[in-house]
Amino acid sequence: MDNKAITEIIEKMLANNKFSALKELLTEMNVVDIAQAIEETELPENQVRIFRLLSKDYSAQVFSYLDSDSQGAIVEAITNTELKFLMEDMFVDDAVDFLEEVPANIVTRVLAHTNPETRNLINRFLNYPENSAGSIMTIEMVSFPETYTVDMAIAEIRRTALDKETIYTCYCTDSQRKLVGSVPLRRLIVSPGESEIRDIMYDDDQLLFVNTLDDQESVAALARKYDLLSVPVVDNEQRLVGIITIDDIVDVIEDENTEDFEKMALLLPSEDQYLKTGVLTLTKNRIIWLLVLMVSATFTGQIIEGFEDKLSAIAGLTASIPMLMDTGGNSGNQVSTLIIRGLALGDITIKDYFKVLWKEIRVAFLCGITLAAVNFVRMYILRMITGSQTETPVFIVVCLSMLCAVIVAKMIGASLPMLAKLLKLDPALMAGPMITTIVDALSLLIYFGFASLILTV
Repeated sequence: MDNKAITEIIEKMLANNKFSALKELLTEMNVVDIAQAIEETELPENQVRIFRLLSKDYSAQVFSYLDSDSQGAIVEAITNTELKFLMEDMFVDDAVDFLEEVPANIVTRVLAHTNPETRNLINRFLNYPENSAGSIMTIEMVSFPETYTVDMAIAEIRRTALDKETIYTCYCTDSQRKLVGSVPLRRLIVSPGESEIRDIMYDDDQLLFVNTLDDQESVAALARKYDLLSVPVVDNEQRLVGIITIDDIVDVIEDENTEDFEKMALLLPSEDQYLKTGVLTLTKNRIIWLLVLMVSATFTGQIIEGFEDKLSAIAGLTASIPMLMDTGGNSGNQVSTLIIRGLALGDITIKDYFKVLWKEIRVAFLCGITLAAVNFVRMYILRMITGSQTETPVFIVVCLSMLCAVIVAKMIGASLPMLAKLLKLDPALMAGPMITTIVDALSLLIYFGFASLILTV
């Protein structure tokens, strides 16, 4: 049964006041599905009614999966006592994520009804720079001194596991709480009870961690490279202050990919989902680059205008312009997409520029030769079928221009993202429309250059 059908069932139960049956149904559902059902409920008051039917163990988990609008609606409707219990049951990183998305008046009310210890923790997290490792970490982790025995460590896990976000990797500290190692739960379980943690933990040579001020992209890159379920976070003195779990890492990867896609389309990144973003905001996110590209197209128009006499005098020249520009733009976009993705994943660095350029020149030559040969045959067949007056020298001009345009486009597609990286800009900006605009102008210059050299009016 899909979520839409489940939501309809829940709304019918609410309408018929079948609260006991609904409460039983909710206990059998996954917390993610409950959150989605709440979001899809049309009436805000029904969202609160469903939420209040959840058990204490479920409510905080479901709340963390809700979107910011639903979270805000629920917080505004529940009592101060309910709010206090909710915040006490939530993991700190989930609470911080929630508070970063809701209006200031809700933040004020939440913090006013949170116990002082939790409030201080939340404020500390909120003070970390946006998109830093510190802003997305959690302190609900398993850690113990390296002097613990295995039996002591397992006893500690049993005592605190329910309050921890994950227990699969345990972190070991010295007497000054500096991170010195880690030990997987599996290794802990199979080790002799009297063994000390320092003897079975992964030592400094295998210790992977990030600093609180590191960018969240570096966290995702580290987790992806080493297949980590969690990444420890340390302060400037290498003291363990928290961990970043895989669910938050996946969110970071998704957010960064979405941002890259938006930038590659020359859109200003949006914080909200499409359907929740206002028309004016969408316009603002798009209009700046549309204006830039429109003005940039002036150069293309000027080039065409400068060769109007030759275009009108020689048959076949004008008809080939769209094909030539499209081929060049597509060739550049193919390369830029690969290079931007390679830079994002760390597969390509600025030091690899000449390797990349040499490879793309060879690829471009082979692609260009193939396209030019097929295009020559295509134009020849069309002339036979339509009886056009296009002469063979025009075919040669178009095909030579296509070969050179493809080579130039692929060189630009490989170079611009790496130049952006060198200048500390986001390589995703040098994609799609930007490269197409540049390549269009260069393709026309190449085309008219060959036309002037080979053809006579």
